[in-house]
Amino acid sequence: MRRQLLILCAAIALAMFAGTAWLRSYLHAPLPVPASGYRLEVPAGASLTGVARQLAADGIISAPTVLALYGRFSGQAERIKAGEYVLAAGITARGLLDELVAGRVQLHSFTLVEGWTVAEIIAAMQKSAVLEKTLTTADASALASQLGLEQPSAEGQFLPETYLFPRGTTDVELLKIAHEALQKELASAWASRAPDLPLRSAHELLILASIVERETALAAERPLIAGVFIRRLQKGMLLQTDPTVIYGLGSRFDGNLTRRDLETDTPWNTYTRSGLPPTPIASPGVDALRAAAHPAPGAALYFVATGKGDGSHRFSATLDEHQKAVRLYLAELKASRPQ
Repeated sequence: MRRQLLILCAAIALAMFAGTAWLRSYLHAPLPVPASGYRLEVPAGASLTGVARQLAADGIISAPTVLALYGRFSGQAERIKAGEYVLAAGITARGLLDELVAGRVQLHSFTLVEGWTVAEIIAAMQKSAVLEKTLTTADASALASQLGLEQPSAEGQFLPETYLFPRGTTDVELLKIAHEALQKELASAWASRAPDLPLRSAHELLILASIVERETALAAERPLIAGVFIRRLQKGMLLQTDPTVIYGLGSRFDGNLTRRDLETDTPWNTYTRSGLPPTPIASPGVDALRAAAHPAPGAALYFVATGKGDGSHRFSATLDEHQKAVRLYLAELKASRPQ
């Protein structure tokens, strides 16, 4: 009897050893994931049992019940997170479970470009195949209300940056993240601004930065252009900046800015109205914000594009110098045209 009991105990021990070895091998063996990877969508509220069945149906794992039971006994089954996962070739069942528990979901990107208007941002979001569309407007004022922003217009309220987000993120959620990023950079720029700027608030600095952003794509010129506008404000001169006129024209602008356009009064026409316009005209980047907060010193009150085609400008301290620079620009432009 004792001999039989010993044999039974030995058999049980051997079975347990073999089972443990098999389980270890099962958990640590590479899964048959294609070289291109495997996309796994885990819905909210999904169980590990359901996920294991899906993986088995797709030929990624065998014995789904074993994975589900292991997850339950290890305490991991209740901790898996919903989302989109991309499993790489060579991953093991244990590694897969670790991924699900850690929530290492696939991240997608959206780039909000410097100088974009609200309309351009919304149009780009509408083209995203990953973002969930919940917005009901592309109007800057209506969008500010929908997002609960403090300012009456959403124009300029989002920081140009590349944002990473998981599938299932809504356009509203992403815009709120971009707005918080903008608020942080704006607060920093305002707190460190140069003394004696003719700006009454951080919002006015944001408006100025948006104009600087639309006036030049050259980072080195932004402080110079900000300096021109600051000196104009200090002297009570009209800003006379074309991008604000174009913004005020909206859909009426056909790509060719005319004298009639410059004389058409809107709240954003800085040829007909003094001071800054009532809202930003685009989304300024960090460089434009810093340029508005720290404009370059100097005497220049005017600038005009060069004919070099590189986006650069010539700066002048007097109207006479500016008119000469304009004539030079026109001559360079004419010379660059095919004969």
